[in-house]
This record gives sequence, C-alpha cells and structure tokens, in this order.
Amino acid sequence: MSWGRWAERFRRSVRVKLLALVLAPLLLGVPLLLGLAWTWGDGTYDRLLRFKIGSDLVTAHEYFDRVRVAVGHDVRALAESRRLAARLDDGHAELSALLAALAPERGLDFLQLLDPAGRPIAGAHPVQGGAPSRDDWPAVAAALAGASLTTVEQFSAQELEALSPELRRRARLPLLETRAGAPASRSAESRGLVLHAAAPVHDEHGTLVGVLEGGVLLNGNLGIVDRLNAIVYRDGSLPLGSRGTATLFLDDIRIATNVKLFEGKRALGTRVSRAVRDSVLGRGDTWLDSAFVVNDDYVSGYEPIVNGRGERVGMLYVGFLERPFRVAKRLAMGVLFGLFIAISAAGALLSLRWARSVFEPIERMNGAIQRIEHGDATARVGPIASRDELGRLAGEFDRLLDSLSAKREQLQDWAEDLDRKVAERTAALRDANETLRRAQQQLVMSEKLAAIGELTAGVAHEVNNPIAVIQGNLDVLRDILGPAAAPVGEEIRLIHEQADRIRQIVTKLLQFARPGEFAGYTDAVEVNAVVADCLLLTRHSLDKRLVRVETALAATGTIEMNRSELQQVLINLIINSQQAMPDGGTLTVTTADRIDDGVPAVVVTVRDTGHGIAPEHLANIFDPFFTTKKGTGTGLGLSISYALVERYGGHITVRSAPGEGAEFAVWLRREPRFDDRPGAPGFMQRWKA
Repeated sequence: MSWGRWAERFRRSVRVKLLALVLAPLLLGVPLLLGLAWTWGDGTYDRLLRFKIGSDLVTAHEYFDRVRVAVGHDVRALAESRRLAARLDDGHAELSALLAALAPERGLDFLQLLDPAGRPIAGAHPVQGGAPSRDDWPAVAAALAGASLTTVEQFSAQELEALSPELRRRARLPLLETRAGAPASRSAESRGLVLHAAAPVHDEHGTLVGVLEGGVLLNGNLGIVDRLNAIVYRDGSLPLGSRGTATLFLDDIRIATNVKLFEGKRALGTRVSRAVRDSVLGRGDTWLDSAFVVNDDYVSGYEPIVNGRGERVGMLYVGFLERPFRVAKRLAMGVLFGLFIAISAAGALLSLRWARSVFEPIERMNGAIQRIEHGDATARVGPIASRDELGRLAGEFDRLLDSLSAKREQLQDWAEDLDRKVAERTAALRDANETLRRAQQQLVMSEKLAAIGELTAGVAHEVNNPIAVIQGNLDVLRDILGPAAAPVGEEIRLIHEQADRIRQIVTKLLQFARPGEFAGYTDAVEVNAVVADCLLLTRHSLDKRLVRVETALAATGTIEMNRSELQQVLINLIINSQQAMPDGGTLTVTTADRIDDGVPAVVVTVRDTGHGIAPEHLANIFDPFFTTKKGTGTGLGLSISYALVERYGGHITVRSAPGEGAEFAVWLRREPRFDDRPGAPGFMQRWKA
C-alpha cells in the first residue's frame, strides 16, 4: 500500500489513529529512550572513570611529592646537623666514614660533601680524585647560592658510576618488546632516574663551607611504587575484581612498577604506548583515559615528571584494569534495555485490548453517518454492548437521529400543506404566492439549521463527558502508580494531550454554533508577551518552511482581553502567512501603541512576503467557510478570528496584492467594548454574512 493511501486511511480512520497512538511508544519512543539511555550511560561511565583516575593521579602525585620533599628534608637536616659540623675539620677519610654511616640511616643511595666550588671532597662511596665540579646540577647550583633544593634528574651511566658502581649496576634494565610501544634502538637502559637533593653547609660563623649532596635511585625502587599503589588503591577501593597499578617511568621506560608480565614477573624494561608517550612526554599533557598497558587495557592516569631545568624526563602513572567495569556496564545496560522492551511490549498489548472497546462504537456511528449521507434515512447505530461513555453516546446519537427524522417528516408535512394551499391560489395572487414560497424556503432552512445545531450540541456534550472521564482516570492512574508510572509517563502524557485536543476541537465547534456562550474571562494581557509566545509555539513550522522572522515590538502597557483568544487570533494569522510562503520568506510581526478618535489601542501587524491575495478574494476572506486552500482548509480560521476581535470592540484589516505578500492589522482596544447580542454589528452578523 502506498504512503498516500496510508496517510488517507490515517486521516479518515479512528481505528488507525488509535493503533498508531498505541504503537507509537513501542516503535518510536522505546528506540529513542534506549538510544538516550545508552548515550547518557556511556557518557556518564566515561566521566566517572576519568574522575576516578584523575583523583587517583592527584593522590599519587601528592605521595611522590612527599617522598621528594622527604629526601630533601633528610639531606638538609644532615647538612645542618651538629654531627656533621663537628667533623668538618677532620680529614677526608673521616668525613667519608661519617657520610657512609649517615646515608643508610636516612635511606639515601648516595651522599657526598662538595667544596664551595662544587667539587666532591668526601662521600659515602669512594670519591675519585680530581672529580669535576657538580655545580651544573640545579640542586647543587641552588645550594651553592645558599638555598636547599630537591629535583628529579636523569643521571647517565658514567655519572652513576662516579657516585657508586653499585648504582650503575642497579640502574641497568634489559629492554623488552612491548606490543603498543615504540620500537627500542638499544637492548638495555643504563640511565638512572634520581631524586636529587642538595643543601648548603655553613660553619659556626654562617660562612658557606660546602654543599651536602644526596639522593635516591628510582630505578628498580619497588618499595616506592608498592607503597604508592597501597595508598591509592587500598583494599576494597576497586570493586568488580579490578586491580590497581602504579609505575615510575624514565622517559617512556618502566623502571619501577607493579604491573605484571606473567607468573608474578614485573614489567620492568617495557615501554609505554606510542599515543601516551607523544601526549605526555611530547606535548606535556596529563593523560586521563583508557590506555593499553603491557598486555591489557587500563583506565590510566599519566603525568610528566620534570627535572630542575624544566625538561620532561619521565612519567608518573596510576591505573586500574578496565575490563571488569566494561563488563558490568554492558550487563547493566542490557538489563535496562530488556526491561524497557518488556514493559513497552506489555503496555502495547494491554492498550490494544482497551482500544477495541473505544473504536468499535465510533466505527458503528461512522457507518451510520455514511449510510445517511447516501440517502438511507433509517440508518441507526443499533445496540452497543459497551456501557461506558461511548456506548451512551451511541444511544444518544440514535435518539438524535430519531428526533431529526421526526422533524424532517414534520417539515415535509408542512411543505406539502403549503404547496397545496399555494396551488389553490389564483393567478391574480401569483406574486403573493411567490413571496409565500420564499418564506417557506426560509422556514425550511431555519428548521434544518436548528436541527443541525441541536445535533452538534448533543454530540459535543456526549463527547466531552467521556473525554473528561478519560482525563480524570489518567490522573488517577498516574497518582496510583506513582513512581511506577515513570516508564510510561510519556505515553500517559501523549494520551492526555490527545484527549485535551479532542475537547478543544469540540469546544471550537460549539463556539462556532453558539459564539455568545463562549466569551472567555478577560485579564490584563501584555501583547508583546503573547506575540513572543505565539512565535515560540509556531517556530517549528516556520523553521521547516525556511521562514525568517523579524519583530519590532514597540507596544507598551496592557489590554483587557482573554489571553487564549488573542493567542488563537495571532497564531491563525502567523500560520496563514507561513502557508503563503511555501518556499520560504520573511515574516514581520510588529506592535505599536495607537490612539484613534480618542480611544487608546494597540495595533499588531503580521506581514509576509508570500504570493499575496487576489483582489476578487479580499472582500470575502473573513466570510465563514470561504477558503482558497481547497481540500485542506475549513474557511473558519479568519472568520472566527474576526469575530473574536470584534467581540471586544476591535477589528482586523488586510492589505495585499498578488506577488507582494499580505499584511493583516489587528486593532485592539485597551478597554474592551463587548457586544454579544444576536445580530449585533461585528459579531453575529459576521456569521450570517
């Protein structure tokens, strides 16, 4: 079946509309909600993991910084100690013995005393004669200037050898191939990453007599990373079977880590992935994301380690295994999706069962109307099993048809009687007979219109009752279910809106038949605010037609009018202008204050750049049922708008020419002047025009 035929069936069939209303949540709402839930859940998952690893990295940074500060504090304490000051005048051998005893007490891997020129004179390990000055190291340079400083530095193999052959041996690591890392150009790493501290040494007169230099080698220092990992990832801090890790890098090489390769062997000598290296060491960024670590994906945090010269010489890393979190996320989303689909399917099946009891009476009434249209005056709905509002409406519909049939028969009897009397008149009374015939025709038309008005009012009354019950029961349903109604909250809202839409349609029918009974209450209305609301309500239609909106809202103060009726008038004018510009254009809405003949007023103009109105149509556009939109318009919009405005003593004018657009001006009194009497100028006469 073509799309056009489906659209026609949807427009004409209540059954199709109810089925579409029931199935729309399943076919449209559920996929949309599932997509939103997946997007939101995935985004929230990533943000939580990034927040967690960011917090872990801050903790790791604080601990590493505390270790660095502790090394500096120990060196400074030794430099200021009485124990060292008392031995400054001893020989180099005695000083070296003292330093050899002090270094292990403070957990230092090397400790040596430099003269004021920065040359080593004594150390915990033998000092080579004629060793060059060490004043090119930032920590030593600061100490020679009188300040203590602790930095993280890269020492070459030769520099480690000069401090201690043992340090050079400990620093050496064989390099291992890593799947995601950059290829190595050598087989082993011989450099060392060192916590390097120096403090000035003064004599009793405050004169600088030397510098005490010491430090800790980080290569293979598993105690630091194990302690760091224990602080950041305490027992129970990582659920779902994940595990935390910590690592110190020299450039992109793991020199101290608790990441395992296999069988408990640590991944010393492996390299970080190329992407992390380029981001952290290349650009100096902090990495907070998933990353491949040796043999699996970890939620990882990397930050660069900077030496005393501001150069990036290594990295600090913490992370935890991502796979358990990813599995848990997929399981949770799968359960959520399954619940969504199950609840939606059950709701759709129940709604289909209830829908049958709704559209059966309506379809039978529609069948009766179609038979009447084809000339079967005896057509009736017949007995309805339903005892709800729609069942009672069907019974009332039959009674209205019976009443209409009786009145039609009565009118036919009157017409036949009048025809007999007219036939008995003589030729001399032909003119009077013609007058009588016209009176008879007017009487017949009046009676028919009265019967139609009665039928419309009865149908409207019977439709409003079931609609009120539907809306009331929806409110009761929402109150009873409480939070349990959340999964179908959107469907309940849509049913409520469509029921209210039916009520508004019936109200407009009654407003057309009995306009004097529907004059709404008035209030002080800001015209500019109503114009803004109307443009917001119609924005989707305007954007769809590529219509550009321009406004000049200069009106001040308020007018006395029913806000909903003013909104109805302006939306009708805006929609008409939009329909006049199918290929896009400009819609201009202005407001201005006006005083005409001493009457304070506000004028709202709606101007478009559409195809305009033909001159022969200008005189009729406010007449009821007059329309140029054949097959799509009712011809009531402008007529109702005109009547609403004139009810308050205002009026609407139009200026247009073919190809030059159209401009409607709505003149509104600030203080209304009501005239709702039947036949009063500007109201009921408009309906009879």
